[in-house]
Amino acid sequence: MREEITKAKRIIFKFGTNILRNDDGEISLSRIYSFIEALSNLHKQGKEIIVVTSGAVGLGAKKCGISISESIQLKQACAAIGQTQLMSIYEDGFDKYGIKVAQVLLTEDDFSQRARYLSLRNTLNQLTEMRVIPIINQNDTVSTYGLEYYKDVVEVNFADNDKLSALLASEMQADLLVILSDINGLYTKNPKENKDAEFIPVVNRVTDEIQKMGTDASSGGRGGMKTKLEAAKVVTRAGGCLLIANGKEANIITKIFNEENVGTIFLPADKLSGKKHWIAYATNVMGTLTVNEGAKKAIIETGSSLLAKGITGVNFNFKKGDIVGIVDSEGSEFARGMVNYDFDECEKLMGAHSDMFIERIGYKTYDEIIHRDNIVIL
Repeated sequence: MREEITKAKRIIFKFGTNILRNDDGEISLSRIYSFIEALSNLHKQGKEIIVVTSGAVGLGAKKCGISISESIQLKQACAAIGQTQLMSIYEDGFDKYGIKVAQVLLTEDDFSQRARYLSLRNTLNQLTEMRVIPIINQNDTVSTYGLEYYKDVVEVNFADNDKLSALLASEMQADLLVILSDINGLYTKNPKENKDAEFIPVVNRVTDEIQKMGTDASSGGRGGMKTKLEAAKVVTRAGGCLLIANGKEANIITKIFNEENVGTIFLPADKLSGKKHWIAYATNVMGTLTVNEGAKKAIIETGSSLLAKGITGVNFNFKKGDIVGIVDSEGSEFARGMVNYDFDECEKLMGAHSDMFIERIGYKTYDEIIHRDNIVIL
């Protein structure tokens, strides 16, 4: 099992905010340079390395002497200030090993708009072919989703770098995603609060029971075990492995690739096709369709399309081609799909047979509100 890690060809490393800083909140140059040295060794072995890094907001805030709990405008300004410092550290470090790096800043739209999603993949593939290491971060200067949540309106594809790294791992068909945090891996409970918490070295499948073990972020970060478990589901359903390990442990990357028993490894699950994986995880969810029990059963048990007669509620102003959540009568989301009609049209069509479409909205382009080929069961 651990030997599969050493065989990984394309690897994404995600460095969390709390492992890039020391206990005083200052940038931990010694730790970052130790990561760079380890990654350089892997790079020289022929592995394709991509880095997802946090820390820009915290670095900028520290430099300006302000609290990152202040206004969103200040956070965005701090991101702009801190990003230049963060990138210069990586560039200087890798340059000492003769390795070129490239900065890539991403927002939600780079994933939710499929043309940009595919263009990003092409660019990153080109960089890795050139033996360049992409250094990737969320573009907090312009991306308000990552700094201020809008989940009462839409569900965004990522609002933290755990999910961002997972989306990249699936998009780039990475063999392995390594998330380095300030915790050894997954425990049955939060070990910082519960002395009887048991460590879990291997997870075969991210079940509901596993996801309940997640906790929220520690001070200074936006992730936490909850988002790491969400990332694990994204990566494993794309056919990759994910490893969560403690980035504060000395020589952690070397230990990982020496097959030492560090961290928690999540094994691949049933693989979704590229398009269905994008529908399920990579794009923003712009609204919901509530369906009756008959429609839910047909979608789950027989893989049916979603017909208008099974819809009992429509929420938010989505457009044709958007991704929406499909929820049951209790409000639980069990599937996602790409809609064939706009929000106002779905409102007029819900409960109707397809023969009534022209009467209700003046035309009919599809018999289905969502075709089965564009539905993913969660």
